[in-house]
Amino acid sequence: MAAEFIGKCILDRAPLPAVNLAESLSSITAVANDYAYDETFARGIAALGRPGDVFLAMSTSGSSRNILRALDVAREHDMLTIVLTGEQGRGLAGRADHVLAVPSTETPRIQEAHMLWTHVWCEAVDVVCQ
Repeated sequence: MAAEFIGKCILDRAPLPAVNLAESLSSITAVANDYAYDETFARGIAALGRPGDVFLAMSTSGSSRNILRALDVAREHDMLTIVLTGEQGRGLAGRADHVLAVPSTETPRIQEAHMLWTHVWCEAVDVVCQ
């Protein structure tokens, strides 16, 4: 999604600020080694997140500790939090501002739905920002 916001999805428009916290293997490795794997995304949010920013998390199971920790830090920073998950992640209600759960326990189906949703959002952003 970050690449679609910085670039474009279907329509040319001005670039939008977006960061993929999973993009830097060296940052993930350094944070995991120096702190814990649970902190990999939380530290990126603490460094970059500002009130009013949006943190979009994806956790097929809804129980990934690094995602749960990142959600907590994002909320501490007054960020809007959205989590995409599967059927088992419905318990995230209250942990994020918006929980979108695919009604499935099958990892491929959950991830396919997440990709569909994110592409639809990117297309809508292109249209609105046109």
